[in-house]
Amino acid sequence: MQADERGSYPIELLQLALSKSGRAIVARPSEFAMSQYRTLKQLEMEKGIDVVWTMTNAEREQQVRPIRIPIDRGLIGWRLLAIQQKDFELFQSLPDETALKTLLTVQGIDWPDYKILQTNGFKVAPSNFFDGMYQMLQVGRVRFFARSLTEIWPELKSLRDSDRPIVVAPRWVLHYPAALYFFVRNDDEELASAIESGLEAALKDGSMKNLFLQHFQGILDQADLQHREVVELTNKGLPPQTPIQRSELWFNPKQGF
Repeated sequence: MQADERGSYPIELLQLALSKSGRAIVARPSEFAMSQYRTLKQLEMEKGIDVVWTMTNAEREQQVRPIRIPIDRGLIGWRLLAIQQKDFELFQSLPDETALKTLLTVQGIDWPDYKILQTNGFKVAPSNFFDGMYQMLQVGRVRFFARSLTEIWPELKSLRDSDRPIVVAPRWVLHYPAALYFFVRNDDEELASAIESGLEAALKDGSMKNLFLQHFQGILDQADLQHREVVELTNKGLPPQTPIQRSELWFNPKQGF
């Protein structure tokens, strides 16, 4: 697994789950940054990675073993729009979501979000490199970059010294059902069982909720979702085994958790 500012919560949650599992397993972050595709391949082929957290889809759930408890309560599917500051009024005044869909956006070519946005009628440019996506936005090749609530502010913080300021667009938020899971190798039932039992225990005793709010309460307040227009999208790549019916696992804007 990898650690950066966005990754501190998954690491802490994994450590919490393992501590509650009763097994003597210690988690150590990987020292290497990799694409989602490569990370999953390294996990699948036993190349020094035992746990990955990433957004699920049907293909990934065949490749590796999901722990079907969304570790971010589905926040990965709540998407704010990173835009150039000069376009703030443009996004404020767009008449409807149809107009929003005429503006070119960007996503990683190996990300589930790429197909999600495409199938929902957005014009999406593909990219192989994460840093390149923000560069495309800064030079005006695309008009926005949809990022999850848990990602967008740490990322914009790293860009604040740019001569082309990037900000969060007003008014809009995209939403599609999506789950960020821990994944292990298909044959690693011991680790899968430890993580799953630990997460269920953390859900039951409230420690997962406390950790979630510790990391994300400020972000949720800043996002102010109840005063944004929600563009509801479908996610045809969401596996049927996704525990949508377990309402206690998913973020509810009206409840704030």
